[in-house]
Amino acid sequence: MKILFLGCGDIAQRTALRLVDQHQCTGLRRNPKNLPAGITPVTADLTDPKQVQSVLSLNFDILVITLTPGEFTEQAYRDAYLAGAHALAIAMAAIKKSPKQLIWVSSTSVYGNNHGAWVDESSPPAPSSFSGQILLQAEQIIQRLPCATTVVRFSGIYGPGRTRMLSQIRAGKGRHAQPEQWSNRIHSEDCAGVLAHLIDLLDKGQTLQPIYLASDSKPVTQHQLRNWLATQIGVELVEEVVELGAVRRCSNRQLLDSGYRFKYPTYREGYLSLIADTL
Repeated sequence: MKILFLGCGDIAQRTALRLVDQHQCTGLRRNPKNLPAGITPVTADLTDPKQVQSVLSLNFDILVITLTPGEFTEQAYRDAYLAGAHALAIAMAAIKKSPKQLIWVSSTSVYGNNHGAWVDESSPPAPSSFSGQILLQAEQIIQRLPCATTVVRFSGIYGPGRTRMLSQIRAGKGRHAQPEQWSNRIHSEDCAGVLAHLIDLLDKGQTLQPIYLASDSKPVTQHQLRNWLATQIGVELVEEVVELGAVRRCSNRQLLDSGYRFKYPTYREGYLSLIADTL
């Protein structure tokens, strides 16, 4: 199959490298010069409908869109997700042949605050943050496109180059046990694994669900996670009072039922690997 990765950053590159032996993988970026061998580079601005239309006219079977805002601000999210979704909609309406499938990467922040309750693909989104609200608007644009679409909602991604939590632990920043602050996480290798798994299902002729929630199999409170990490690293924590954000626990049952098996099924395996890599 011909697969186009739009916004071909870390997760997309990890995914494509799992697929290049069986599929033709192309990476679209503003500056694609440093893409790994095996990924065909194409230069375009995903927020420019004419440029996107030109690339889509090459008749790809699958589109995988993984966008990354330049910073954590409302404007940056609009410039990435909303502008990208609108450009795709315009470009898709102008091409003669639509792809077989589009996979759009989103976030569990669209669920908002569920006060510690479990959420899954059937849970109604009610985002409380600007990021969740913009991501949900982008999802809704994507779901109206004239082709089969699947939204993958990742929880908090960690892994190589995503070590903010470890940095906080090394700085001694703990959290109180109460009120509970639930944390849902997924290693970047499993993000790539999930996307590659969905593409493999398509290759086998299966139909994807419209939404997949992608998070590991063990939500954990911030208190438990940080104390466990501190023990692994050998540091003492000072429990800080922070503003309580959106609290929820994410179920990955649908993803597991589809046949996906996590490389890092819980935070323990994932962070032990990451700690070993950062020593």
